[in-house]
This record gives sequence, C-alpha cells and structure tokens, in this order.
Amino acid sequence: MALSYIGLGGNLGDVCATFSHALAVMDGWAGSTLEKVSRTYRNPPMGPANQPDYLNAVAALRTTLSPLELLDALQGLEQAAGRIRAGRRWCARSLDLDLLLYDELRIDQPRLQIPHPGVHRRAFVIHPLAEIAPEALVPGHGRAAAIAAHTDASMLTALL
Repeated sequence: MALSYIGLGGNLGDVCATFSHALAVMDGWAGSTLEKVSRTYRNPPMGPANQPDYLNAVAALRTTLSPLELLDALQGLEQAAGRIRAGRRWCARSLDLDLLLYDELRIDQPRLQIPHPGVHRRAFVIHPLAEIAPEALVPGHGRAAAIAAHTDASMLTALL
C-alpha cells in the first residue's frame, strides 16, 4: 500500500462538514485507509482577494490506488461537492483536493505532478503536512518539518 498525502481546501459553504464528508468517503474506498488528518487552518485566499478566507488541512491516506486512479477519485469527490472546473485558477470553491505526495515518487505528467507544485512554498500546505508527518520527504526539497521551519506561517490560524 502506498502512503499518500492529500491537501484539502475550500472556502464556500460549510467547509468543515465538506471536509468531514470527503474524509469519510476516502476512508471508505476499497483498499484505502485514512491514517491521520491535520488540524484545519484558516488563511487568506491565494487568488483574488474578494472571496472568503480558505480552510485547509492535510490527510494521510494509505491506498492501493495508483496515483492516476487516486487523482480521478479525488476529482470525482470534488465534483460531487459542487466544484466546477471553469479554467480559472484560485477562485472560490467548495472543495479542492490535491494529491501532494505519493510515497516518495516524482511524477511529471500533463495531468499529474508529484510532488504537487508549490507544496514546499505554501504555508497552508507544508505546515499541516509537517504537523502529521514531520519526516515526510518532499522529493527535491527535503523533509516537511525542515521546510515548514523556513516557511512563513504568520497568515495561518489553526482552528480547534
């Protein structure tokens, strides 16, 4: 079974309830087990400022799904939560699921890049990842805790 890390994000609707539902669905996939979930963090949007703050978290999922099968399953969950891919980046959304890491693989394909681009630069990703997996290797960048130690988290607020 591969160990994958999934980034969760959203800023429309009841995001905490959406996260809970998505995590329960992932844990119920055949050959998959949810191992850990970080706290939820609030942060300003990366894109246009005229949208609500985002909530973000990271989950560790053991799975027998291949990376592309997992990506397809995650995108199906996003669609079921009302996400519409309109070609615009960083717009408001009910659920955003990113495949951040998959074991220690590096993948560079048109549909999938692992590690997820920006994982090592985005505080709202690297801090929750380091919380649940400080020794997780971000290929080409180092261990999550070491990266987080050098990433500004001043805009993050951990929720209880």
